[in-house]
Amino acid sequence: MRILVVASALFLAAVSSAFAQAAPSIDVTHAWARATAAAGENGAVYMMISNHGTADDRLMGASTTVAAKTELHITLNENGVMKMRPIADVAVKAGGSAEFKPGGMHVMLLGLKQPLKAGDSFPLTLTFEKAGAVKIMVMVEKAGAAAPGSMPGMKM
Repeated sequence: MRILVVASALFLAAVSSAFAQAAPSIDVTHAWARATAAAGENGAVYMMISNHGTADDRLMGASTTVAAKTELHITLNENGVMKMRPIADVAVKAGGSAEFKPGGMHVMLLGLKQPLKAGDSFPLTLTFEKAGAVKIMVMVEKAGAAAPGSMPGMKM
């Protein structure tokens, strides 16, 4: 009986240690959006996604309570004309990163339920092919901001 108790304790300790040391492979930092005008119906989220894992992953989509719909977008220069286009997913290679920034990739917020106000924050859930759902907080910067302030996005 004593051997069974000791073996069980060792097994539970090993399992607990494995779970405690397991870190998420996807890390999202500097999640931010620009404040919108009172009549603004759409917005965009920018961030840095890093993959610290050993396997490639893909951002498949996003969702939030502040907008009716979200889409992954990219801004392209087509013959001197800047255009936004939806994209199906974003690859995040193992050991690599994907930058969402003005003039590039972003999460489009369509049908905002209320204007985004500087100083506020809101939740955004990113859905990855392998890592699953990653919940973050998006900080709202002033209108026209070119980069996030000192308040990076935080995991929830």
